[in-house]
Amino acid sequence: MATQPKTFLTAEQYLEIERKADYKSEFFNGEMFAMAGAQRAHNQLVASLVRELGQQFRGRPCDVYPSDMRVRVKSTGLYTYPDVTAVCGEQRFADGQTDTLLNPSLIVEVLSSSTEAYDRGRKFEHYQSIESLREYLLVASDRMHVDLYSTQPDGRWLLTSASLPEDSLILESVGAELLLADLYEKVELSPDLPETNPSRTPDRQ
Repeated sequence: MATQPKTFLTAEQYLEIERKADYKSEFFNGEMFAMAGAQRAHNQLVASLVRELGQQFRGRPCDVYPSDMRVRVKSTGLYTYPDVTAVCGEQRFADGQTDTLLNPSLIVEVLSSSTEAYDRGRKFEHYQSIESLREYLLVASDRMHVDLYSTQPDGRWLLTSASLPEDSLILESVGAELLLADLYEKVELSPDLPETNPSRTPDRQ
């Protein structure tokens, strides 16, 4: 019995479907990938990041967005939803609906057992091709630990890590500072649990 050929979507078709959907999906190479739900600690950290950055952006031409802001990686065609995105200065969007950001300055991903390998590997490769991106922050949700990758003039990415409550990170891309004690305040850290609604991650075999 012959199998039906797989149907691939254009980016325009994806956006039309996505904007009407009840849940979020990433898009890559003509395919949509439903995103998994998140545990409590993950959501607490996202809220904390948005709060801390938002306070420091007051009176400045900077904005911070939670995971409802879609980002398009122009050079690879990936459409994705970072956990937190920040941009200073003029913001560029894919179209007039202003729901797909093209020029993030800072991207943050909160790690889980099901996404950490992708976030550190192939997804980071996608992000590195964004011309405007200056820093990539990875935040652990099972322990107090953050990794900050900062782009250098020669194209390398410099890693800075922190794990203590008194540690702080300077986010030069958006002119902000994060103290780990504030970031992890009230976050109930625990061994990572499987996330709900698991799905295949784009470009992750």
